[in-house]
Amino acid sequence: MAALQASLTLNVYAPALADDDKRPLAIVHGMERALPDVRLGWTMSEKEKLIALPHRDEWVATNRIDGGFPFLCNDDDNRVVTLTGWENPNGLAAEGPPHLQVYGRLPLDAGGIAAAVDVLEAIGDSSRAFWGHTSPEGVMRDIADQLGPKMYGRTEPPRGLPALKLPRNIPAQEIPHYLGWLNYWSAAAAMAIGFPDPARDAELLMRAHRTPSGGWVVQLTDAPLDLDDPAHLDALKRAYERFPVIGGRDSP
Repeated sequence: MAALQASLTLNVYAPALADDDKRPLAIVHGMERALPDVRLGWTMSEKEKLIALPHRDEWVATNRIDGGFPFLCNDDDNRVVTLTGWENPNGLAAEGPPHLQVYGRLPLDAGGIAAAVDVLEAIGDSSRAFWGHTSPEGVMRDIADQLGPKMYGRTEPPRGLPALKLPRNIPAQEIPHYLGWLNYWSAAAAMAIGFPDPARDAELLMRAHRTPSGGWVVQLTDAPLDLDDPAHLDALKRAYERFPVIGGRDSP
């Protein structure tokens, strides 16, 4: 598969799967509905060879690999789409229970960008997520550098962005750890951070909409977030200033 293709990365954080949980198939079907030209009908071998899945739905429903669901992809080297999920044993907050992390990739092209909101909404609602985001893969490096304290690496966040606490120092699992280009906030997450406030969120509400579950997808910039663009960096900084709860920054 195309190794150097620019991608949008999707990360969604949801309650851990229970026995006979139907969410894995709902997540897969939701992504395919949002990308009607994409069929997630393949997986990869250990040697990174495509393997067709003629009974994909049954395979997903019966395979709880790592407490989640197996790696899926399409068969298009020019527009790679992937999806998988696993149980993270760590909590999203202090002393929290394990959680399900859903991870996917979309091509960073006109089609992927146009579908990104629908994909994030579908996966967020289907997984019953607390929160999640979709961002260009390059932005993820800056997010990682915001998290701390660290035992190694840079000690100050990049680009004048705020320092964000590690999950063990965040008081509730509904509180997002960071911001991305597109942000999925469940109804509980929106309440935890105080969104929306019509008096303060007019700019964000212009690029936001409610999901069927009552959550929100909030888009920070029209084009995918590019932190080398001063206008995009300013938009991200304004959003962090607006929501000091995000990243546990308002907690002692």
